[in-house]
Amino acid sequence: MTFRVTGGMSGPRHALRTLRREWRLPELRTLIGALLLSVVVLGAVATLAARVQRAVLMSAAELIGGDLGINAAAPLPAEFIRHANALDLRTSALAEFPSVAFANDRSQLLQVVAADAAWPLRGKLVIAGRGGADGTMHAPPAGEVYLDHRALVALDVEPGQRVQVGGMHLVVAGQIEQQPGGGDLVALAPRAVMALADAKSAGLLGTGSRARHRLLVAGAVTPVDAYRTWAKAHLPADARLVTPEEVQQRLAVAFDRAGTFLRLAALLAALLAGIAVALSAQRYARRKTDEIALLRALGASSRFAFGSLAWTLAVPAVLAALAGVGVALALAAIAFAYAHALLPPAAQQAPLPLGPAFAAAGVGLAVLVGFALPPLTKLKSVPPVAVFRQSATRVPRRYDLLYLVPIIVALGLIALQTGSWKLAGVLAGSLAGAAVMTSLLTLAVLWLVRRFVARLHPALRLGASALARRRALSLVQSCAITLGLTALLLLAVVAPALLDNWRRELPPDTPNWFIVNVQDAQRTPVHDALAKLGATRFNDMPVAVGKLIAINGTDVDRMTFNDREARQDADRQVRFSWSAMFPPANRIIAGQWFAPDARNAEVSLDVAWIRRFDLHLGDRLAFLIGDNRIDATLTSIREVDWSRFDVNFFVMLDPAHGATLPHTWIASFHLPSGHARELATFSRTFTNLSLIDVDALLDRARQIVAQVTAAARWVLAFSLLAGALVLAAALTMSAAERRHEAALLRTLGARRHQLRMAALCEFGMLGAISGFTAMFAAALGGLWLAQSVFRIRAFTPPWIPLIVAAIVATVIVAALGLAGTRSVLRTSPLLLLRR
Repeated sequence: MTFRVTGGMSGPRHALRTLRREWRLPELRTLIGALLLSVVVLGAVATLAARVQRAVLMSAAELIGGDLGINAAAPLPAEFIRHANALDLRTSALAEFPSVAFANDRSQLLQVVAADAAWPLRGKLVIAGRGGADGTMHAPPAGEVYLDHRALVALDVEPGQRVQVGGMHLVVAGQIEQQPGGGDLVALAPRAVMALADAKSAGLLGTGSRARHRLLVAGAVTPVDAYRTWAKAHLPADARLVTPEEVQQRLAVAFDRAGTFLRLAALLAALLAGIAVALSAQRYARRKTDEIALLRALGASSRFAFGSLAWTLAVPAVLAALAGVGVALALAAIAFAYAHALLPPAAQQAPLPLGPAFAAAGVGLAVLVGFALPPLTKLKSVPPVAVFRQSATRVPRRYDLLYLVPIIVALGLIALQTGSWKLAGVLAGSLAGAAVMTSLLTLAVLWLVRRFVARLHPALRLGASALARRRALSLVQSCAITLGLTALLLLAVVAPALLDNWRRELPPDTPNWFIVNVQDAQRTPVHDALAKLGATRFNDMPVAVGKLIAINGTDVDRMTFNDREARQDADRQVRFSWSAMFPPANRIIAGQWFAPDARNAEVSLDVAWIRRFDLHLGDRLAFLIGDNRIDATLTSIREVDWSRFDVNFFVMLDPAHGATLPHTWIASFHLPSGHARELATFSRTFTNLSLIDVDALLDRARQIVAQVTAAARWVLAFSLLAGALVLAAALTMSAAERRHEAALLRTLGARRHQLRMAALCEFGMLGAISGFTAMFAAALGGLWLAQSVFRIRAFTPPWIPLIVAAIVATVIVAALGLAGTRSVLRTSPLLLLRR
């Protein structure tokens, strides 16, 4: 018989002709199924994460009133608006300034927003009119003004009455219920919104005014990004960009954590899918060994055999990837349709992003190539004699270098999905540690089995001996199951625990008010007055205002900074504080806290200042506070937890030198809603104080946590599918060997219950090794993630859920392995041996 493949038939043609027959192979179906599911899971999770992350940014955009803002001391040149219009972006101009309003023989300092008719571009300006009904509005027309509840109470006016602002008599058209915050997001005084034209005609924006001008833009993502790039290159010296990502220091942590959680979820889903594909590819390659040897024996070249194999795999793989894209988009659409908590109302109408699903298809194919290439390439060297002798299938050791390919693919996948080398390093280290621990524990168990196997029950001896006999395969199985379980435990147990810790950082009694400008003699009266109102969590710290004038003897005005923001910070006023006790929301990362009786002036800085000005321990900083010059040595570096909504400072002096400086006090406290009238009375009693309301910030931070928590539940549901596939692929790796061994044992007289006990012992040991190793790996990985990535210091691994999960995993692995032997036990040994 002549096998005319080398000349009469091409590899692709031969592959397509044999694809129908190949599809009957369970190994190929498993491999393509793993690829399909990996694309579906990764695509759905990535789409879900991308849209939720976009929703979080849109939520932040609602806080500034647009997708991007530019703050300046003077109106921006007209070219900024023209360039925005050229990119088909909407624009809005406004100005913010303090002004005193008069009505009914009363006066009240207001924080005024003067805006054009387009404001806000994002978010809502909700106004309660004369009838009490709420409505979503834009800035008022000329001659009208909106006031918040505190302003109405302080001035004793109602909608429809008049107030005087900047010499103009304006009609109060409604009460502000909700408005996009400014760049600082805190209301130092009651709020007012008026028309920009009225502010200009009243001279409130003239030369010498304290107004800050802002231009807002909004539109599609790509034009906004292009405008941001253009604006950075053309900003005036006194202007700066305001973006949703860096909208406020206390929310920056929340936005950063939200993005990291979503990237972590997508990455773990991708790793689960990659493990399943790798195991399936290994099994498929082992199944194809005899066929490749037969083709070689019939005269096919190694190039023809490998090309035919590659085409047989490539055609269904591409079709499966495309099908996976469609299923992933459908699942993501269903998730959003039934999970409205994932998106704020403003983002629910946004189109479903297509890019993440197609990227998932590319990642899935890359994972298939990376993990399938080593075992399939080794088939090129299978000699024809392997048809008759299995020992001849050994290939040269040089092919072992190909196993660097999946490692490179895995590292690239981690870097691509996270966008953060720190997160990538933590996950890679956790999974590598899990693999090493599993390998060592498996080798130790196999050593014990070989040494004490004779003392075991005969049925258990069969199962334990099977593990020891297939040592390499047992190592691969245990490592694969451990990696899959570690990823699942990080998603299902550790991630919810991290979210719970994050949620507990914002308890119901989190301080929601700040008071500034408290004098020494007012500390006790202010505390007593607030206690009568029901205020809790009262905390105050001294504050002095000064300026950084020199670093290591060099005048800061003569220094050159690479960072534009560093130059602006060097020119701004600096607020200092001091305390004998270490502040609770801080953490020393270098140096030591102040001694109570420091002879020389010392300063402690937040790590943000350290990075901005490139400072080091021992550096000398000179500050001018009033007429006092202080030359202080940098003795400690702190990391401030700005998400805690406590009184915190970038710069802190030692108390021995700080207490002598002219200062006031700033305090924080929690007060339930519904005390506007009492606070108005409090403000009239202490006329020099300014109240800062941060309830809007707290609500926004809690909303972000709720969105990420809801997304995590859906991600877990999708990822459980990938986890189940990993277990199935790992447990079927040794199916052929176990079928052959069971047939021989049954031929030699072994009973079915003995084989069941042997299978239970084998898979029970595999499950116990993998489950408990994954438990410790997930716990340590969670601690590592909490400390170095999410900056959650008080995190404790949820040991009870982890232990329960490890036990359940052990039982599931044992049960699945036992279930896999049922077909073997029901089949005639003769049929099994013939296969």
